[in-house]
Amino acid sequence: MTRQRLQKLIASAGVCSRRKAEDLLRQHRVRVNGQLATIGDQADLNLDTIEVDGRPLQKAPPARVLLLNKPAGVISSCRDPQGRRTVLELVPADLREGLHPVGRLDAESRGALLLSNQGELTLKLTHPRYNHHKTYRVTVAGLPDAEQLNQWRRGVVLDGTVTRPAEVKLLKGTPQTSVLKVILREGRNRQIRRIALALGHRVLDLQRIAIGDLTLGSMREGCWRELSRQEWSGLISTEADRS
Repeated sequence: MTRQRLQKLIASAGVCSRRKAEDLLRQHRVRVNGQLATIGDQADLNLDTIEVDGRPLQKAPPARVLLLNKPAGVISSCRDPQGRRTVLELVPADLREGLHPVGRLDAESRGALLLSNQGELTLKLTHPRYNHHKTYRVTVAGLPDAEQLNQWRRGVVLDGTVTRPAEVKLLKGTPQTSVLKVILREGRNRQIRRIALALGHRVLDLQRIAIGDLTLGSMREGCWRELSRQEWSGLISTEADRS
């Protein structure tokens, strides 16, 4: 193995994302051969001893990416202090080591969620610069009119900034409930629920049906499947890397 930046080595080992690894370096929680490391330092895992919080960094485990159909009521986290069921509990215990959710779905939402031990994949699917799209099927109360849908498409102010343009299509609607297809290229906290409510339509059901080109297909809720490298490698080979 050649020398690589520490944040990449830490992320590849499944400890955390690269961004989180940079935080660990800033917090002086990483040592190389006993010496405190800083951002920009490089190492070779075959030659150097890298420690995070005093624990030696192991070589990267085999890459593993799972596609999970998360049910409502399950937390998108590795563990929950309140004792609620987490997405890792839907996976056999012998597969859980090093896995973490790639992004989040709030507890009430359901659908496609990736679990991975690949920090690079986590970064590239959660950082806006990589422009990945996620597709949702959203049921709302009432019937949004054309202007409300256009406003959603253009962008809505959340937390002081305008959301990115979105694709929003009315699939079916009645005065009581409507079903929308929404495609986003960012993932702010509870973004769809907050936008819909701001436009006067409470979300009744929210299901993520695709992440990029990865779809749930006929997978039942609570089930998962392991993706081949060919399926997930395209998610980390983006135009942003080549520019």
